[in-house]
Amino acid sequence: MSNNSPAQVSVQEPIDHSIELGHGNSPAAWTSVTVMLVGVVIGCIAFLIGESATTLFWIGVGVILVGVILGPVLKAAGYGVGGSKLKSNGH
Repeated sequence: MSNNSPAQVSVQEPIDHSIELGHGNSPAAWTSVTVMLVGVVIGCIAFLIGESATTLFWIGVGVILVGVILGPVLKAAGYGVGGSKLKSNGH
């Protein structure tokens, strides 16, 4: 617990919301998330089918891992936020 009285607590500076943070709005991010979402759907379907779909579940996990790897690979290839492949089309 703080021993500061309300008079001693400083107010933070206002946040500048005009700065572009780059929230992953790029082909690399969208592709990675889409592939991982497909993997989750495959895993959910396997879960609903039951114990006989254990192989299908692990295929879904594999698709998720492909999506995790695909994001940084596409970013390195220039498809991330501010990437070299996106400079000419307005991203």
